[in-house]
Amino acid sequence: MAKKLRQLRRRIRNIQHIRQIAKAMYTIASTQVIQRKKELVSSRIFSSEAMEILAGLKAWARANFFAHPLFEGNGLPGSGLVVVNADRGLCGRYVQEVNHAALRFLEAHPGTKLILVGDKAVRFFARERWPVVAVHRRWERPRLLQARMLAQEVLTLYGEVGEIHVVYTEFRGELIQRVKVERLLPVPIPEKPGPQLLVEPDLALLVEEVGKTWVLGRLHQILLEAKTSEHAARRQAMKTATENADEMLEKLTIQYNKARQQSITRELMDIMGGAEAIREEV
Repeated sequence: MAKKLRQLRRRIRNIQHIRQIAKAMYTIASTQVIQRKKELVSSRIFSSEAMEILAGLKAWARANFFAHPLFEGNGLPGSGLVVVNADRGLCGRYVQEVNHAALRFLEAHPGTKLILVGDKAVRFFARERWPVVAVHRRWERPRLLQARMLAQEVLTLYGEVGEIHVVYTEFRGELIQRVKVERLLPVPIPEKPGPQLLVEPDLALLVEEVGKTWVLGRLHQILLEAKTSEHAARRQAMKTATENADEMLEKLTIQYNKARQQSITRELMDIMGGAEAIREEV
C-alpha cells in the first residue's frame, strides 16, 4: 500500500509539472497571437492594394501589346514550391498538415525544387532527398528583412522554372486555420478591369518594380499568416493539454485519497487488533 501511495504521489507531481508548462505556453501563445494579428492586418491591406495596381498595369500592358514574365509566365518547364512551416512543435496537427499538403503537391509535380521555411519542413523533406534550393530556420517573428531574402530566392528560382507555388497556413480566425497551396508566380492577377492609370515613364520598368514589390509584400503576409496560425494552433493545443491535466489530476487525487483512507483504516485495524490481544492476555 505504501508503494502504491508513493507511485500516485509521483504521478500527481509529474502531471502538475506538465500542467504548469502547458499553462505557461498557452499564455505565451495567446500573447503572440495578439501581436501577430496586428501586423497581419497591415500586410493584408498592402497586398490587396498592390494587387489592384497590378490589375491596372496588366490591363494597360495588354492594351499596348506588352507581355511580361511576371504576368504571362516565362515559358520554362518545371515548378518550384515554397513550404512555410514551424520551427517548433507542440502545435497540434499544424506541422503534419503543412508537410502532407506539400508532399501531395510534390507527388503530383515530380522534380519540383523546394525552398523550405521552418525547421519542421527542413527535417521532413531533407530525409526524402528532394531537390532543396534554400532553407530558412529560426523565424520566430517574421520581419521584412527575412521576406526580402526569401523574395530574392523566389525570383531567382523563377528564372529556372515556369511556376512557383507556396504552401502555408492561412489564419481565418482564433479557431480556424486552413492549409493553402496557391500560385505565387506568375502573379495570379484576377481577370477584371483595373483602375485607369497613367503610366510614366517606362511600362516595362514599372511592371518589373511593382511586380517585385508585390512578391515581397505577399511573402511577408504569408509568413505572418503562417506564424499567427502556428501560435493559434499551439494555444489551442496547450489549452486542451491543460484541461486534460486537470482531469487526470482530479482522478488521481481521488485514487490517492481512497488509497490513503484504506491505508489508515488498515493501520487502525492493526492497532485495535493489537490492543484487543493485549487485553485478552491481561
